[in-house]
Amino acid sequence: MEMEYTDGDEIRYAVVMVTAASVDQAKEIARALVEEEIVACVNILQGMLSIFRWKGKVEEDAECLLIIKTRMNRVPDVITRVKSIHNYDVPEIIALPIVDGNPSYLQWIEEVT
Repeated sequence: MEMEYTDGDEIRYAVVMVTAASVDQAKEIARALVEEEIVACVNILQGMLSIFRWKGKVEEDAECLLIIKTRMNRVPDVITRVKSIHNYDVPEIIALPIVDGNPSYLQWIEEVT
């Protein structure tokens, strides 16, 4: 039986991107999300440079990027949990739909979340 990626027009899986100021904070967020079975997996990319506007000024900071895989219906839980842990006033939490992928991998996301 072939894996279905959507329920009709509804996307079933998401990649969520979150930035963090340090690898320690990124690990704290990642571990909480995985241990609480909100997400299946988090990849942490270090050494990212972010240039952004904050409070009227252009800022530049080193950050880590968390790439999070979960079910689309768990995205609200990801947002709530990340905001409860994160030290930023306005953390970046952006969800993108997964429209296709390895059926076995998507099934794994389903099973562990």
